[in-house]
Amino acid sequence: MQVSQVVTAAVKAKEGGASRLCMGAAWREVRDNRDFDRVIEMVKAVNEMDMEVCCTLGMLSESQAQKLADAGLYAYNHNIDTSEDDYKRIISTRTYDDRLNTIKNVRKAKLTVCSGGIIGLGETTEDRVSMLQTLANMEVHPESVPVNALVPVKGTPLENQPRVPIWDMVRMIATARIVMPNSVVRLSAGRNEMSTLEQAFCFMAGASSIFAGDKLLTTPNPAFTDDMAMFELLGLKTREAFKNGRPTNTFNGQLETI
Repeated sequence: MQVSQVVTAAVKAKEGGASRLCMGAAWREVRDNRDFDRVIEMVKAVNEMDMEVCCTLGMLSESQAQKLADAGLYAYNHNIDTSEDDYKRIISTRTYDDRLNTIKNVRKAKLTVCSGGIIGLGETTEDRVSMLQTLANMEVHPESVPVNALVPVKGTPLENQPRVPIWDMVRMIATARIVMPNSVVRLSAGRNEMSTLEQAFCFMAGASSIFAGDKLLTTPNPAFTDDMAMFELLGLKTREAFKNGRPTNTFNGQLETI
């Protein structure tokens, strides 16, 4: 995408109530090239709009993390996805330690961390507990913890996975809220299959943020207007970006658009 396209999307998102813009690239790792230079320009442009800027670009070196921080990046998303024991069954393009090292590089650049996982991959309850334990045992808890429900995609090895029961999502969110009390717990992928009532249970359990926008990287997401109607119905209010301070944990929702 061109920088101007991203700025147009950011303006639309901010007008709709979003306080954070997340930009994703389908890279295994960041390379120091013209594509990365363009991302730097995007970060600078959105940062000037007084929005929180988040990127998810794959593995990141310490120097690359610092370049993003110098450009005004606020958060870096790098999910650990599942437990360390289950990881090799799901992912072969990088190791669990690769994930953790990227998060360490992000911390060294004094960026905030957005890191969570996906349930519904065929993992056990113990895997889910282990994933949350890994996040909760970090020296500093991730400021944002996305909890994703797998959206099966046709043609992939997990295309026939059953839908994640809503109570599994509620348990994950509630547990994340308990073990990482100051983190923003984000109700992420899978919302398109949830009713308003089911999402309400997730907010009651401790979710304090959602991803807003028509698509989450490769999977569909509820329409922005539908989310606004849901917030109105549930009495939830969006809040301003907290670029210059830590978030306070309330039931006010954060909208992040991707």
